[in-house]
Amino acid sequence: MSKADIFNRIRIGLHVPSDDSARREAVKARLDARKRNLIPQRAQLPENERLRLFIDMADEAAAELVELHSATELVGAIESWAQENGVSHLITASDEQIKNLDWSGNGTLVREERVAQVGDEASLTCAFCGIAETGTLMLYSGEDSPTTLNFLPDTHLVVLRASTIVGPYEDAWQMLRDATGGEMPRTVNLITGPSRSADIEQKLQMGAHGPRRLVIFLLHGE
Repeated sequence: MSKADIFNRIRIGLHVPSDDSARREAVKARLDARKRNLIPQRAQLPENERLRLFIDMADEAAAELVELHSATELVGAIESWAQENGVSHLITASDEQIKNLDWSGNGTLVREERVAQVGDEASLTCAFCGIAETGTLMLYSGEDSPTTLNFLPDTHLVVLRASTIVGPYEDAWQMLRDATGGEMPRTVNLITGPSRSADIEQKLQMGAHGPRRLVIFLLHGE
């Protein structure tokens, strides 16, 4: 049974008409009218300090940062990173931000647009935004950026534009609602550093539930 079938049965059981526009507007009005939670002072910062906080928190979470002035430097930086780390194959998202990059260089890196599979060396995706409060990346799933890219490869490379970094989580969720018109994506991933666990004998194990390394290419310009 499909998800649509399940929701249709629930709708019939609740005697809800097929036209949900009125109910959607009611929910939107309730969300818009809701008072915001108490925001930590540390997340209420001017732009430059907010950027510095994100970098510091991401570093504390063991993420690796590569700062770039513009997107024109991105392909070269990725290829240099791959060569230095012995990575020859890169699985990428197919969104326009990545497809529109100039991948016509003479690098030896093989790039492939597809869902990730077990055993893939590295993946490249774009973050929707960054959250300075904890150095966290927000990514959401879609046809051009499947969630497998965020979890299966050993290394996750992420492109983040500095202009999209917000202070608290509340701003990130509001930004997502605005960008999607309230139609929330199926999956939203909040990623803070590489995957790790110390559940077994209190020994830190990197890559316990996802990538062993998280590399953020931080773009300061367009």
